[in-house]
Amino acid sequence: MTTREVNGVRLGIECFGDSAAPLVLCAGGTTMLSWPDALCHSLARGGRRVVRYDLRDSGTSTTGDPTKPTYTLRDLAADAAALASELDDRPAHLAGIGVGGMVAQIAALDHPEAFSALTLVGTRPVAPGRVDQDLPDHDQATMGKLFSRSGPDWSDRDAVADYAAESAQILGNDPAAARAVAARIWDRTPSGLPAVHMANQLGIVFSKLDCKPRWRERLASLALPTLVVHGRRNPFFPIGNGEALAREIPEARLLVLDESSTAIPDSAADEVAAAMLEL
Repeated sequence: MTTREVNGVRLGIECFGDSAAPLVLCAGGTTMLSWPDALCHSLARGGRRVVRYDLRDSGTSTTGDPTKPTYTLRDLAADAAALASELDDRPAHLAGIGVGGMVAQIAALDHPEAFSALTLVGTRPVAPGRVDQDLPDHDQATMGKLFSRSGPDWSDRDAVADYAAESAQILGNDPAAARAVAARIWDRTPSGLPAVHMANQLGIVFSKLDCKPRWRERLASLALPTLVVHGRRNPFFPIGNGEALAREIPEARLLVLDESSTAIPDSAADEVAAAMLEL
């Protein structure tokens, strides 16, 4: 793992595969560890250079006050384009997961020259907050269980890992995998401040971020080969959101992972990688 300076900020990155191979740039949602190791290695075996990175205010990227971001969603999109150009002279395949998928949509719309293909995983075509009437919102029963709990001591690594495992159980993800990832995220957080650990684990910066103007109405203008991946059991962004993305982006392919929720399980890594390699 290392860092790169773009747009006046530091972005934490990790690279897999041959440095001369075509680039797949994976935007974190919000940390790079949203992209599982198994998927990165599978893409690398398929002849790609994979670079996953932390968004601002996460991982080893520049961290300010995650409760009061001084940047916008479009700044994060510009980061993706600048990082892609910094890493390779050729257009990159851009992939975004969760809120990173929102970054990826804007990046592809605002900086189409920087990218050759687009993969959107477990995301939706509108910003956090109130959704359009035709899009299914968060499953309320699941959200009630998820957010009615008391938070952990964010300065306690084991407590944070246990909390993440319990969250995964509620969401329908693998608790053991979530516990391991949460511990890795905690270890990579450069600040010992509980608020920063909380931001790294939960991506709360997106609830404070300026995500205007809307971009859904622009999706029909995308001319990049696009793959939309969505877990059928995703209660946070139910599958109708992925279906809407695939309908509105011209010739997009929809890959539904029947047994998956919000995370890409290792058991689906090769299937997702194969679909990405076809773009």
